[in-house]
Amino acid sequence: MTISSMTGFSRADGAAEGLTWVWEARSVNGRGLDVRLRLPPGYESLEIPAREAISKRFARGNIVLSLSIERQQANGVIRLNEHVLAEVIKAADRVAALSGAARPDAAQFLMIKGVLETADQVPESANAREGRERALLQSLEAALDKLGEARRAEGARLADIVRDQIAQIERLAVDVRMSPSRTPEAILARLKESIARLLDVTAALDSDRLHQEAVLIATRADVEEELQRLAAHVAAAHEILGEKGAVGRKLDFLAQEFNREANTLCSKANAVDITRIGLQLKTVIDQFREQVQNIE
Repeated sequence: MTISSMTGFSRADGAAEGLTWVWEARSVNGRGLDVRLRLPPGYESLEIPAREAISKRFARGNIVLSLSIERQQANGVIRLNEHVLAEVIKAADRVAALSGAARPDAAQFLMIKGVLETADQVPESANAREGRERALLQSLEAALDKLGEARRAEGARLADIVRDQIAQIERLAVDVRMSPSRTPEAILARLKESIARLLDVTAALDSDRLHQEAVLIATRADVEEELQRLAAHVAAAHEILGEKGAVGRKLDFLAQEFNREANTLCSKANAVDITRIGLQLKTVIDQFREQVQNIE
């Protein structure tokens, strides 16, 4: 399954009924799905279907969706509103009959507001508005499809980076496991050295107490449990990357688990080479966590 990023940009344009428009969609990281719409006045009815279209496609990310609309010039087309003209003439005839004043000429009639109107002043029918909104929503679907493609393309790049980081974590864990300082001879030598320091401090330790201290030192130095958990987390990471849907939260949680084991390993390490590897491990895990913050 292709991993999706939360970062992307897209745009789609369209034209109908003397209008041209452009949808733009921008997406960045977010803990959940946060949608912000910027619609021109008079197009508020598009908000609900736009939000529904976004929520069907995306689970996480801060998405800003904007619509800009321009009306094409009517090229000077003027229309005569015959209904308004008829009402004006009727009123003028009535005024002339009551007052005896002369009836206005045609030029005066044309100067009355509403008798002549440009093409964009013609009242829009309900069918025309519905048709335009359908065309706008079709363009929106195209813009969101492109945004999904952009997020998946970025996600594919992220997936390669994350897989490489998981491989690095696995290799470093193997380096710890194969470290010469973990051989029984090396552990015994460090144990003897630690016990010798204890005896230098006090000679009052009896054999039982000395045995307890030796066991405690050996237990603290053992990182086998941490290595096993790191191996389990590596396997879990590969499984998550193969899942469908949004996996970013799972990977982020796994990054915390990786970091916990690395911290414990570093605190237990009493050999220079294991400490060095542990610090490298923490660095890679930090980089891993930074990348998974971008995954949906």
